[in-house]
Amino acid sequence: MMFPQSRHSASSQQLKFTTSDSCDRIKDEFQFLQAQYHSLKLECDKLASEKSEMQRHYIMYYEMSYGLNIEMHKQAEIVKRLNGICAQVLPYLSQEHQQQVLAAIERAKQVTPPEMNSIIRQQLQAHQLSQLQGLALPMTPLPLGLSQPTLPAVTTSSGLFSLSSLLASQAQLAKEEKASREGVDSHREEDGDKSD
Repeated sequence: MMFPQSRHSASSQQLKFTTSDSCDRIKDEFQFLQAQYHSLKLECDKLASEKSEMQRHYIMYYEMSYGLNIEMHKQAEIVKRLNGICAQVLPYLSQEHQQQVLAAIERAKQVTPPEMNSIIRQQLQAHQLSQLQGLALPMTPLPLGLSQPTLPAVTTSSGLFSLSSLLASQAQLAKEEKASREGVDSHREEDGDKSD
């Protein structure tokens, strides 16, 4: 009789061991899955923030591209009108002057990329100088051995970006200048009213 009872207790111990072992395995798997879920959630949040950042950049570049496109069409229209004016005025010039003007027009049409880079660099430098003058900082001479900082060379890709930022800053300067002129005009009108 003892033999079947010990056999029964051994199988129940084995069952308990198997059950607790299974519970431990399930707990380990759950913790592993939870850690994996947490890391995936962090990665998903990171990707979502990168996506919103990319969308912001896309909107910024789209607006810049749209502004450049409008500016390009505007400049093309100006060129077309100026070309029309030249064509109208050209017949009134003497033959010698006509040849000179036609040669000058042809030279003006031959703009090379290095020339464009040079023009953009000059405009950026002029813009930076005007900003420095606007700050009214005293320009002190640099100590011996130090030279003025120079602008980096403008490449074709950065040239467009520089040009767009230059156009935006020129538009801003024009707005500020217009606002200051309107302020001066309103002061003149007030002074005129007082004198009456």
